[in-house]
Amino acid sequence: MIELSGTNMTLVVIVAVIALAALCVAAVLVRQVLAASEGTDRMKEIAGAIQEGASAYLTRQFKTLAIFAVIVFFVLFLLPAETTNERIGRSIFFLVGAVFSGTTGYIGMWLAVRGNVRVAAAANDVGGEQKAMKIAFRTGGVAGMFTVGLGLFGAALVVLVYKGEAPKVLEGFGFGAALLAMFMRVGGGIFTKAADVGADLVGKVEQGIPEDDPRNAATIADNVGDNVGDCAGMAADLFESYAVTLVAALILGKAAFGELGLVLPLIIPAIGVLTAVIGIFAVSPRASDRSGMSAINRGFFISAAISAVLVIIAVFVWVPGDWAGIESLGGIAAELTGASLNPRVFVIGAVFIGIALAALIQQLT
Repeated sequence: MIELSGTNMTLVVIVAVIALAALCVAAVLVRQVLAASEGTDRMKEIAGAIQEGASAYLTRQFKTLAIFAVIVFFVLFLLPAETTNERIGRSIFFLVGAVFSGTTGYIGMWLAVRGNVRVAAAANDVGGEQKAMKIAFRTGGVAGMFTVGLGLFGAALVVLVYKGEAPKVLEGFGFGAALLAMFMRVGGGIFTKAADVGADLVGKVEQGIPEDDPRNAATIADNVGDNVGDCAGMAADLFESYAVTLVAALILGKAAFGELGLVLPLIIPAIGVLTAVIGIFAVSPRASDRSGMSAINRGFFISAAISAVLVIIAVFVWVPGDWAGIESLGGIAAELTGASLNPRVFVIGAVFIGIALAALIQQLT
């Protein structure tokens, strides 16, 4: 069994601390968003109705999902594993993944329904477009910080507790995140589409009330659906994607790179967390910007450039310069590649491809 050295254990602890720091940054962003004005009494009234509906929906959904989560917990415990500790860990971290996914979705929705009215109030002021965009972006930044913070902390916690056997337990963590995200994403989507159809058919056709008129009850339901589907559901879905990708990297990393494969897939996302914080605060709209995307692109490319430099440094510090060093850590990568290229080139190249594809997708979408 692969064991982690004292230095690598220290690195994993540092990664866990960075993950918790991301949650602290999220708390700061929440305070900044909530400090903004909510606008007129009428705006507060409509926002309150949306907040009440969104909270009622998620509360009901979580009660139902809790039953499924408990059932799956015991099913996972009954499935075969090499040791009882693995079965226990797999089941427990399934619940941890589900709770983290639900928490990310709930926080994303909770702040979104409060940020909506503040963005509208800021945009209603003369020259308030820049302030409105900053509030909107930092509202979304909270969900992002919870995603990377809880995802990275959960994975680091599994590695700290189970060390070389972590991949066998990480399966449960990823499954928990995926299960809850699926229900929240699909359920929220069905809810918002049903409300949208109701607003169109009943409000406009039968009663002659415009679709977006607050007197149309289905309009409130439609806005509730947008928040529970596109905010809560999407945030949980994003957490699931992040967690499952991280789990896959750790499982494959351990098989290919041994001890290093349990540490490097945590170090690189930790670097991403630090640079993401810089990127969030770098998104500050300017009067000279052609659109809101100019500020977002500026924050992204600043974050990407810093990430690239820090990843290169991290790879040269922790990744051996030859395949013999990789084999000594318990990996099989040297046998699979024929030792034809410096392993550092593989790692840096993979990260750079990911950054380039992220930039491309951002520009295309």
